[in-house]
Amino acid sequence: MKNALFSLIISVGLANSLFANDEEIVKSKITEVTVYAQGAQIFQNATYSVKSGITEVVIDGVSPNLDPKSLQVKATGNIIILDSKYSLYYPEPKAVDLSGLPLKIRKSISMLEDSLKNLGFDLQEIQDEIDVMNAAKHILANNGAIRGQGKVNDSINLLKQAMEYYTLKMNEINKKLLSLNKRKTEKVETKSEMNDRLAELRNYQNNENLKNEKEGPSHRITITVSAKDLASGKMNISYLVADAGWVPLYDLRSDVSTGKINLSYKAQVFQNTGVDWDGVQLNISTNNPYQNKTKPDLHPWYIDYNNYQQTYTESNKEMKRDMRLNSMPPASQQGYYKAQSEEQEAETADQFTSIINHTISAEFKIDLPYTIKSNNQEHMVLVKNDDLSATFRYFAIPKLDNGVYLVAELTKLDDLQLVPAKANIFFDGSYMGETYLDPGTMDDTLRLSLGKDPNIVTKRTLLKTEMKEKIVGSNKERTFAYSIEIKSLKSTNVEVVVLDQIPVTTNSEIEIKLTNSDRAYHDERTGLLKWTFTLKAKDRKDLKFTYEVKHNKDLNIYL
Repeated sequence: MKNALFSLIISVGLANSLFANDEEIVKSKITEVTVYAQGAQIFQNATYSVKSGITEVVIDGVSPNLDPKSLQVKATGNIIILDSKYSLYYPEPKAVDLSGLPLKIRKSISMLEDSLKNLGFDLQEIQDEIDVMNAAKHILANNGAIRGQGKVNDSINLLKQAMEYYTLKMNEINKKLLSLNKRKTEKVETKSEMNDRLAELRNYQNNENLKNEKEGPSHRITITVSAKDLASGKMNISYLVADAGWVPLYDLRSDVSTGKINLSYKAQVFQNTGVDWDGVQLNISTNNPYQNKTKPDLHPWYIDYNNYQQTYTESNKEMKRDMRLNSMPPASQQGYYKAQSEEQEAETADQFTSIINHTISAEFKIDLPYTIKSNNQEHMVLVKNDDLSATFRYFAIPKLDNGVYLVAELTKLDDLQLVPAKANIFFDGSYMGETYLDPGTMDDTLRLSLGKDPNIVTKRTLLKTEMKEKIVGSNKERTFAYSIEIKSLKSTNVEVVVLDQIPVTTNSEIEIKLTNSDRAYHDERTGLLKWTFTLKAKDRKDLKFTYEVKHNKDLNIYL
């Protein structure tokens, strides 16, 4: 029986030793970060060395905002990865050890504690004497003989004796109380000084004890590996964090003389992940991992009298919500200024950027080290810089504005992988304002308004002498005529587009007819009139159009 029990104990001990995993804590470094529109993917590398058997490799110092579902682990070397998990490690508090304190400090603390204890007894003794003196004083003051009660009032001698006794004893009691209160005050001041000194010594003691203690919990990734022999290699881990992202911003610089538009594609990167990114390779991705990825389903649409119902799945609602959020322009923007030198133009970050086109997103890999602290501050990163061919035209809408606007027309923008964002507009080195670029809504041509040109003016005039109005049967016929004058003060020829309109109607009883367009393009559906021509230097051009409106004479139409 004893032998069997002994064998069982040995077996349990061996089993515990076999299943107990070794633990190795290794240092890691963040080498690469891919920043998404919302969130970021962090890549960390670490070097390991393990013995034969099962070992838990602990990578400390990871982001506290890590998404455990996104954790990925790869490794080199002759090992098998069994498991990987994220955990929060709380270090055990260390016991207070006074042996490391200087001998003088320890003796001073002990002596002060003893002195304060004795001082407390002295103060209690003084207070007891004060209480006795105050009680005697109270008894003396309230004695019947002193207060004139009894036979004292009938005898002058007795009254005289009572007054002399009261004066003598009251003076003795007051002198004694004064002396006791003085001693008490001195003791209290000494005690206060001793308490302050003791607090300083204890504070020094606590600081010494906390010097080697680790503050707060540690965020770590534990990777369980199995090896037949000694093995070493590298571990590459990646995970997604939420508290990071980037906001796009564009600069558009135009030059009419060269017919080019320079587009600077910039990203304002921010992060508050709990770990700093020091000298990492930065990638900017247009993907949003937190956006809904589920295709919506279209369900039958039922209608009936006095009842209307259209059903959507939850995925439809999420998709609509995401579309609304993504269509909103970013709130915070800031300028960016490219460094220049009179002797040699400095290189910019876009010269180190390569574009990787994925199926549903684009990623810009920047081959420069970036350091971004975990403080939620925005850092400007120049992603791409391109010179785009542009066509410059002047547009005038004299019905709304007598000014003439210079517009740059850009085409073939699909390869730029633009995302909706604000754009700062610069023309000939001057800041003109800002616009909003939305690739999801723009057509094949992107038109950028660069502002008014004061050297071209227009004037639109209603020709009252040509206006007519007559009654034909039950209808009223009215004729309207307008002239448009465009005058150029520029020294070069320019291409001008003039826009105007005539009214349109959906009422079959109202007839509208364009009788004179002066060779303008007419869109019958919208009523748009468009003239395109070359305006010569220091020249002017006159345009004219006329239209008729026929309607019921008893009904009024505002024109």
